[in-house]
Amino acid sequence: MNQPNSVAKRGIPPEALEVMKGIDARRRHFSRNLKISLAGMVVLLALGLVVLGLDFKFMGKYLGFILMGIGFTLLVSTLAISLACVFSVIGALGRLSRNPIFNGMATLYVSLIRGTPLLVQIYMWYLALPQIGGSLEKLGLVGIQKYLTLPAIPAGIMALAVCYGAYMTETVRAGIQSIKIGQSEAARSLGMTTTQTMRRVIFPQALRVIIPPVSNEFIAMVKDSSLVSLMGVWELSFRAIKIGRRYFQSLEMLIVVALIYWVMCIILQTIQEKIEKHMARGERGEHG
Repeated sequence: MNQPNSVAKRGIPPEALEVMKGIDARRRHFSRNLKISLAGMVVLLALGLVVLGLDFKFMGKYLGFILMGIGFTLLVSTLAISLACVFSVIGALGRLSRNPIFNGMATLYVSLIRGTPLLVQIYMWYLALPQIGGSLEKLGLVGIQKYLTLPAIPAGIMALAVCYGAYMTETVRAGIQSIKIGQSEAARSLGMTTTQTMRRVIFPQALRVIIPPVSNEFIAMVKDSSLVSLMGVWELSFRAIKIGRRYFQSLEMLIVVALIYWVMCIILQTIQEKIEKHMARGERGEHG
C-alpha cells in the first residue's frame, strides 16, 4: 500500500496531502542546495589555504603531536563542567531562596563572575591565590599558603568551573521556575518536604529544560579551555603555539589547531542535537 493512500485513510483531505507534498519537496530542495553550498564553501576554503602557500608537509608532521593535547583539553573541560553543574545548582537555589543572606551571596557570585573576564579569573586562581595565602599566613594562619598554591591544571579547572557555574546558574534557575507551581503544591499536599519536592518532583522535570543549554556551555568550554595554555598546560593550543614559535610557522599550526577544535565542536553539536531530539520526543509523549 502506498503512503498517500495510507495517509488518506486517516482522514486527511487530498488538498492537504498536496500541500504536505509541496512542503516536503521544498524542504528536500533546500536541503540539497544547502549541502551543495557548504561543499562549495569548503572547496573555496581549501583553495584559499593552498593559495597562501602553506607548508602542508610541516602541518602533517606535527599533527600527531598536537592531537596528543586532546586528552588534556577534554580532561579540563569535563571536570570543569561537572563542577560548574554543582556550582550552578547551588547558585540557582540561592537565587530562589527567600533567605536574604543566601540570596545575596548567590546574586553577588553571579554578578561578580559574569562581570569580570575569564582570563583575569584564571590568573586570580593561579597567580593571586598564593599571594592571598601569604597574606593570611601573616595574620596567623600558618601553612595555608601551600594549600592555596594550585598547580596549573587544577587552577584552570576551578577558574572555568566557577565562571561557567555563574552563567549556568541562571539556566538552572529558569529551568526550575519553568515547572508549574501546581507540581509543588501537589507534592506538599502529599506530605513532602521542600527538599523532597525539589529532589523528587521539580528537578527531574527541570532537567529537560536545563540539559540542552548546558550542552551548549560544554561546547563553549571546550574552546575556552585553550586559555589554560597561558599557564603552561600542554593542551591543544599550547602545543600548536609552541611548535609554531619554534619553527616560525605559527600560521600552519594555528590553522591545524583551529580545524581540530572545529571538528570537535561538530561532533559535540551532533551529540547535542540527538540529546535535544530525545528530550523533545519524551516531552511530546507526555503531552500526548
